[in-house]
Amino acid sequence: MELPRAIRQAVDATLEGLPLCDLQQAARRLSERYRTETRDGRVHLSDRMAAMAYLAARLPATYAAVRATFASIGEVRPDFMPQNLLDAGAGPGTGLFAAHDCWPEMVDATLIESASTIRDVGKDLLRAANIQHVRWMSNDLAAFPTLQTRHDLVLASYVLDELAPAAIGPLIDHLWEATGDMLVVIEPGTPSGWARILAVREHLLAAGAHMVAPCPHALECPLSPPDWCHFSRRVARSRMHRMTKSADVPWEDEKFIYVAISRHRGPHPQARVIAPPQVRGGTVSLKLCEDSGDAAMRLLSRRQGEAYRQARRLQWGDIVWPGAIIPADSTVSS
Repeated sequence: MELPRAIRQAVDATLEGLPLCDLQQAARRLSERYRTETRDGRVHLSDRMAAMAYLAARLPATYAAVRATFASIGEVRPDFMPQNLLDAGAGPGTGLFAAHDCWPEMVDATLIESASTIRDVGKDLLRAANIQHVRWMSNDLAAFPTLQTRHDLVLASYVLDELAPAAIGPLIDHLWEATGDMLVVIEPGTPSGWARILAVREHLLAAGAHMVAPCPHALECPLSPPDWCHFSRRVARSRMHRMTKSADVPWEDEKFIYVAISRHRGPHPQARVIAPPQVRGGTVSLKLCEDSGDAAMRLLSRRQGEAYRQARRLQWGDIVWPGAIIPADSTVSS
């Protein structure tokens, strides 16, 4: 997966001429903040070089995680066609790029971002992509703004890990109040990111929300440490991306975890693939989170015909609809 062409070209133009050494140093500092989940009260994208490092090193991966999440929502709720978006902690508009690519009929968006530098960069990128009817708000998420209307789609991606733990619950309440249909929260695919998503999931389900994705049920998560739920998306690296990260490989894998919750009840798949499928000879082994609330390893062999052929096509993060591939006698030990 890669950024839409217009955004990619605008990013390249923005980064042109910047000293590579400065960009690499800023990217290393930014990566360290993400890796250690630094919560020092600083608006880390307010520095211009940090903002440039985000464009080079983090924007493609964040976009890929958000776009993959939206695609997953569309599989479960093909009727969901949001007309407007609220993105809390929007950065340069990463979530809007993904939403516009997934639902091009979207009419308008409200983007909340406290760092003026990354806001200005985002405005330039949006103009380059001809994405219009965007309202920017400079509020800090700890002092959530008063909004007059609810939004069809509300997004908070890669922001909870930057907040003090005590600020997360109140923010989720504000976001849910601003949600007309779908609230989506995305975090890094780490054990601590998963723990935050579980807390958000539990809080919203207790408030009467309906599960959309990734879980095929609203029961307690069947996984326990050291295991954790997360997904992955392969991201194409541009030349500048590779140079900024001093990387030789033309791609990277972005690990992420998310939850999508709605005010409206919708269909539920029978299961979701929660680990890379293992194909060996004439068998496919799938680790599934199932609508029963259980996590199970399912083994399908070539003898099972169409079910086996469907299983071979499944990838990590895919959904399984009722009656597709899960015979009653296919459970194997993990």
